[in-house]
Amino acid sequence: MAHVVLIPGLSRSTVGAICTQAALWRLAASTFRHLTLSSVMKSKRKTDHLERTASVFRQEVVAAAKVCKIAHESPSVKSLRLLVTDRDFSFKAGQWVDFFIPGVSVIGGFSICSSPQLLEQERMIELAVKYTDHPPAVWVHNKCTLDSEVALRVGGEFFFDPQPTNAPRNLVLIAGGVGINPLLSILRHSADLHRNQADKGNSCNIETIKLFYSAKNTSELLFKKNILDLVNEFPEKITCRFHVTKQTTQISAELKPYTVEGRITEKEISDHISAETLFYICGPPLMTDFFSKQLENSHVPKDHICFEKWW
Repeated sequence: MAHVVLIPGLSRSTVGAICTQAALWRLAASTFRHLTLSSVMKSKRKTDHLERTASVFRQEVVAAAKVCKIAHESPSVKSLRLLVTDRDFSFKAGQWVDFFIPGVSVIGGFSICSSPQLLEQERMIELAVKYTDHPPAVWVHNKCTLDSEVALRVGGEFFFDPQPTNAPRNLVLIAGGVGINPLLSILRHSADLHRNQADKGNSCNIETIKLFYSAKNTSELLFKKNILDLVNEFPEKITCRFHVTKQTTQISAELKPYTVEGRITEKEISDHISAETLFYICGPPLMTDFFSKQLENSHVPKDHICFEKWW
């Protein structure tokens, strides 16, 4: 569920900035809190990450991270795997990070797409970054190399963190484009909880998980193999339906059973409304607004609708 938590000392003017790599590792969290928005905002983009999330919860910890793996997930998206050794750094499935790059004054904001368990066990997190002209995205696509060093700070009020005492829930995940990232984290986390239940007898209060994921074409469906691996591992628990809106080539035999052409429809989502179901939505603002309003109009309780708009 998405929760609002306020940390004393964090406000709309709270940001972080780094000018050199050496300065980055010396700055404590308290120093970051006292830097002002104007001191780091070189970009005049109205939809800059820091401006959009200025009042959103952020952790105190600013942790160093090293790039350990770079991969192409689609023609327009690169994924990074980063090593974060600071044991005080943690996150909940669905949250994002402020992404501090030495020598780049603009701060990036990227959703984590890995499970919290990967961090707990291997001290790794994964990000997937779509190419845009925003300086942090340009750096990821054109300058980032293995062993590049950055700093991360976790934030966000959009997350799934079930507790043993919670009532069993179904999940419906609705993703558009790169909005799959936080929902993939939630999906992977849910799969880890199911495995832990099977291996250790831990309680798992997740029933079924249904993923609806829309992209321009199948080449832009990020992590599709990972998603289908989870569907095949948990056939009675996890299902997915891919939607492609501008497909110009034949859909592969592997994807065809899971893929339909056209947008996600209202009926597909309304068919899964129940008192036990939570809805998580992440994608372009128009899509997010459309489905969140549809669910509200269908009398789904507001605390069962969690959404995040990602530009």
